[in-house]
Amino acid sequence: MATLRDIRNRIKGVKNTAKITSAMKMVATAKLKRAQTSIESARPYFEKLDMILTNVSSSSNSDYQNPLLRQSSEVKNILVIVITSDRGLCGSFNTNLLKESVNIINNQLPKEHPGANIKVLPIGKKAYAFFKKRHYDIAAEFTGIFSELNFSIARNIVDTFNIDFVEGKYDKILTIGNEFVSVIKQEPKLRNVLPIVSGESVNIGKTKAIEKSETDYIFEPDKKSILDDLLPKLVNIKIWRSLLESNAAEQAARRFAMDNATRNANELISELELQYNKARQAAITTEMLEIVGGAEALRAS
Repeated sequence: MATLRDIRNRIKGVKNTAKITSAMKMVATAKLKRAQTSIESARPYFEKLDMILTNVSSSSNSDYQNPLLRQSSEVKNILVIVITSDRGLCGSFNTNLLKESVNIINNQLPKEHPGANIKVLPIGKKAYAFFKKRHYDIAAEFTGIFSELNFSIARNIVDTFNIDFVEGKYDKILTIGNEFVSVIKQEPKLRNVLPIVSGESVNIGKTKAIEKSETDYIFEPDKKSILDDLLPKLVNIKIWRSLLESNAAEQAARRFAMDNATRNANELISELELQYNKARQAAITTEMLEIVGGAEALRAS
């Protein structure tokens, strides 16, 4: 049975833990506000630009050629970019994503493209450690990027596979990352990066096509020059969006996890204090009985 000192020490330890989780919750709340503002303000731009460029490229003349639009008759090499966090303490944020990633890499993609060679590009320490431990074929890795997330990081990531895709070393490039749905909900999302197709948004187990626009665009100087300049930027923006979505989802998951941890710690403190009071009362009662028993023994003698 735990002594009063043991219970006091445990109460002290749990209170210290509650202070830490409460502080981490406040930090995550501040980061979440910035990350949520960034992704929610950027989404309309991403979606509109994606729709315009993909529709323009798909409606371009048959003689227009761009390596980023190259559709392989047989997909032999696939690069899967998996985006997790660098740190833990964010609930099931990384666990659920990595579970879905393994299902896609080991089951879904081999069924869709039999015999294809699949490489992984992990972003975040959790993804890198996970795939390295299981001996997956890792093309490159990016860790420690979310502390100072900026657009140049997206360009650096694209640089690792863009030339390889143009040269035909990859036939398909996908991203898997958590999408920020709400403060309490994050969903794994599978997105197509290359080749650029007409406004396609790929979900896990689903394919949802964005409605095509029939707008007749006027180009200056000409369509080819504009597409040659903008299509590489579209690839950068696809990666940038995935990073922003994952960052916002991570902060939301961490805030929710730390809120639950703080609440559980406070409940445990209440239970321990009740246990401490009961033990203290029992100790006092025992001492009183011993005093009374001693007094009775002296009187009897």
